[in-house]
Amino acid sequence: MRLTVPRLTTSFGVPVRAVRATALALTFLLPLTAEVAHAQVPPPAVTARSWVLVDATSNQMLASGNSDERVEPASLTKLMTAYLVFDALKTKKISMEQTVVPSEAVRRVGTDESRMFIEANKPVTVHDLVYGMIIQSGNDAAIALAELVGGSESNFVTMMNAEAQKLGMTHTHYGDVNGMPDPNHYTTAGDLAILSTRLIRDFPDYYSIFSIKEFKYNNIKQPNRNRLLWIDSTVDGLKTGHTQAAGYCLIATAKRPLPASPDISRRLVVVMMGEPKESDRVQDSLKMLQYGYTAYDAVRYYKPGQVIDTARIYKGAQSTVKLGVNVDNLITVPKGSADKLKPIVSYNQPLIAPLTVGQTVGTVKIQADGKDVTQYPLVALEAVPQAGIVGRLWDSIMLMFKKKAG
Repeated sequence: MRLTVPRLTTSFGVPVRAVRATALALTFLLPLTAEVAHAQVPPPAVTARSWVLVDATSNQMLASGNSDERVEPASLTKLMTAYLVFDALKTKKISMEQTVVPSEAVRRVGTDESRMFIEANKPVTVHDLVYGMIIQSGNDAAIALAELVGGSESNFVTMMNAEAQKLGMTHTHYGDVNGMPDPNHYTTAGDLAILSTRLIRDFPDYYSIFSIKEFKYNNIKQPNRNRLLWIDSTVDGLKTGHTQAAGYCLIATAKRPLPASPDISRRLVVVMMGEPKESDRVQDSLKMLQYGYTAYDAVRYYKPGQVIDTARIYKGAQSTVKLGVNVDNLITVPKGSADKLKPIVSYNQPLIAPLTVGQTVGTVKIQADGKDVTQYPLVALEAVPQAGIVGRLWDSIMLMFKKKAG
């Protein structure tokens, strides 16, 4: 069955030169791409070599420039290192309280590199290593964690590349755990947006570490290099990076409540790569975040548990079942253009019991001008057990007649 529910878009704006807006399904391993409207107002000019603005809450890319251009990630590499470490913590392969004895490999971290000043053969906790890697951007901490989780740095790098492919980062290849210059070590702004969004979503218990402004280890206190944490109170991450070849890089993310629904927050992620100056990456990130919040609106289309349709179900203890969605689903549109959106609800027919609560039975697609903007699962909002033998037999007869009539 295909059901068009009339509701909710405006005239689309004029396309921005060299800036393409696409919907990106970052929730899933395989990105879902669909055309969406350009904002009425073009994005601000930036000096970054490549950049991306993503609405992480609605899983949509809002604007970009050279998003698939190969770039060096520098210390942004540590986001993937952190992703794998967080996964090991989440699955209890390691623990924050665990003590690690760093190998001689940490001695090779140069005095001109970011480090947390751990010492070879001197015990340190996983907690301190994680905080040192994220807040202080410690190359030495990343090496110690890689050896712990992967058994060796080289094996951990193999894990990094496997995870990148799993996440859909098709333009990325890692050569080390820190981001030192290497021809075989590269990524794109688009891939970094995928990684950042998944890191935030997949590891909420550990993501908050990125918002901590300073960390002290070995009597050495170092500040978080993300200056936006002090400038904008809604910014709570993520990471800076810099080498001479990569330029100044920054991935920043902010979370602000919706004006119309203060109980829901909207998260944006901006990736700035190859800025000429440190101050440029800060100012350009701030400008782009503000643009995302002012040039676009977020529409809360359906609430979790809201009944979208009531469908006929066969061979069940009841004859109908309520269908809806089980998570908040925000859609980002150009400011003032929510009235052009149209939901298309489809589900398999016939529906046959048993059904469990939350079981996926179809799809809700949101379209604009006939093009898919985003989609999410249509689920059963109630359980429907099987009917008795008489009820199942009767519905079998009904289905047979229905099939002949159809």
